[in-house]
Amino acid sequence: MTDQQADLAPMPEDWQRCLAIVAHPDDLEYGASGAVAAWTDAGREVAYLLVTRGEAGIDGIPPEHAAAIREREQQASAAAVGVRSVEFLDHQDGVIEEGLALRRELARAIRRHRPELVVTLNHHDTWGPGSWNTPDHRAVGRAALDAVGDAGNRWIFPELVGEGIEPWNGVRWVAVAASPYPSHAVDVSSTLDRAIASLAEHRAYIEEISDRDPVAYARELLTGFAREAAARFGGRLATTFELVSL
Repeated sequence: MTDQQADLAPMPEDWQRCLAIVAHPDDLEYGASGAVAAWTDAGREVAYLLVTRGEAGIDGIPPEHAAAIREREQQASAAAVGVRSVEFLDHQDGVIEEGLALRRELARAIRRHRPELVVTLNHHDTWGPGSWNTPDHRAVGRAALDAVGDAGNRWIFPELVGEGIEPWNGVRWVAVAASPYPSHAVDVSSTLDRAIASLAEHRAYIEEISDRDPVAYARELLTGFAREAAARFGGRLATTFELVSL
């Protein structure tokens, strides 16, 4: 049996704080938000950090206008799954630069939020055979993985200590959403409707890429993903993650 066919393990539950770090508004809503809703329902704290405002994602709306629209949609989307803390870093959508500057910003955020779990999006080259991933997703996912180590080492980015931001080495896992190599899953049977509502809040973006009603679009897509994962998770509707233990 290959890794792609093996049963998925349940995600760890012995944690209280999570920081989700992704490139764009809507990155978390294509599956991961169902897990987020389950976590907030259980009383866990989840915060979102968006590296861009997704301003290059709507062809018919100039970036200077799209940024405000997508920020509002992301705030509403997060609220639908119980997330109150949503921050934006203002990197330029589509051309996020890998490197020390991005790692420093992410390490700063990890130290401030002090999560035990970090969630990010697929950092691999592809979504699966024949489906190339985008540079922004790769850059942010890899930087997030690196920044977890940076956050715990006071001799990396020592200027952060000068800002009064002490190291945090309490991250125990990084969960990679939409990975082509999933290992774990979260049951979303009771939260799928809220995940659908969360994705549907990205109305301007969905109307750019689809001629369908946003709710219908979100329901078909997320229900399909959840049923696909269920085949490897005891028949339970689920969303998947590649879990990196630290």
